[in-house]
Amino acid sequence: MKVTEVVLRHMKMRMKAPFTTSFGTFQDKEFLLLEAKDENGLSGWGESVAFHSPWYNEETLKTNWHMLEDFIIPDLLNKEIRHPDEVSEKLSYIRKNNMAKSAFEGAVWDLYAKQQGISLAKALGGTASNIEVGISIGIQDTVAVLLKLIEEHVNEGYKRIKVKIKPGWDVDVMREIRKHFPDVQLMADANSAYRLEDIELLKQLDEFDLMMIEQPLASDDIIDHATLQRELKTPVCLDESIHSYEDARKAIELGSCKIINIKIGRVGGLTESRRIHDLCQERGIPVWCGGMLESGIGRAHNIALTTLSNFVMPGDTAASSRYWEKDLIKPEVTVDNGMIRVPEKAGLGYEPDLETIKQFTVSEKSYS
Repeated sequence: MKVTEVVLRHMKMRMKAPFTTSFGTFQDKEFLLLEAKDENGLSGWGESVAFHSPWYNEETLKTNWHMLEDFIIPDLLNKEIRHPDEVSEKLSYIRKNNMAKSAFEGAVWDLYAKQQGISLAKALGGTASNIEVGISIGIQDTVAVLLKLIEEHVNEGYKRIKVKIKPGWDVDVMREIRKHFPDVQLMADANSAYRLEDIELLKQLDEFDLMMIEQPLASDDIIDHATLQRELKTPVCLDESIHSYEDARKAIELGSCKIINIKIGRVGGLTESRRIHDLCQERGIPVWCGGMLESGIGRAHNIALTTLSNFVMPGDTAASSRYWEKDLIKPEVTVDNGMIRVPEKAGLGYEPDLETIKQFTVSEKSYS
């Protein structure tokens, strides 16, 4: 295939409610959409999950636009691409900037699947027709508000509850949750809010029978996590520390975690996500697909990836209505008793809603 035109869009959508983690609170989600067109007029869609500010990693919306406009698009526009796997190979000279790479690669994967007349899930080698999903709940003003939210989502059938924690909002909060919901599949996400000297505090979480504690220590660490995992009964899950297959391999060999969260943007695209999935399957490390508050475009990529066989834990891909009054795809992503049915149509399986996309576009630029 050849990508003959790229349209890059700066999007801004208001979430239904503010989302709070250990690194801050926001309600307006700004991100980039990338549409890649081939010579026959087909379009593939990708989404950059970089935030407006560099609180999750070093990338931002503006740095992604710069990398795409000045390097990635010029390198790949009107060039022969035999398979989407070649995109990561061709961009390997660019260090990091994984979210920018992933936006382009995701659009190419969608375009490729449409050209082949198969779903993106099938193009990736996925086999599941339905996937289990959980919900991620940010830090709330009070424990009472948090408990009410959990009750609502449990009643909606979500298969797992993830709760954000930080120092001062951790052990006592989890104790209250367990008191009210003794049987729910529960996990804690720390977003790197703790240090190794907090080990005695973190060991207290063992009493709550958590599925995992996600990324408790520094975002670039795999050494201290290995020390922590030896002291905890609760499985440690790595998120921000894993940017590549090599990161995953080293973390597994060091014993830094028992679970890995695969986020497509964080690791540079679907090709690298699949490589990490395969490695983890070989080493007996279960994986799940984390979310970055994506619009329906990014959400569709997550659904397709989660159909691979080692995604054995519910992911973060909640219904569109969980976050948005109106999403960018038709039909919107829906959840039935904690399950999402995987679309069978070619490509993403969802149609981009061009009218809604236009409504939330701040600016756009075309490259050909």
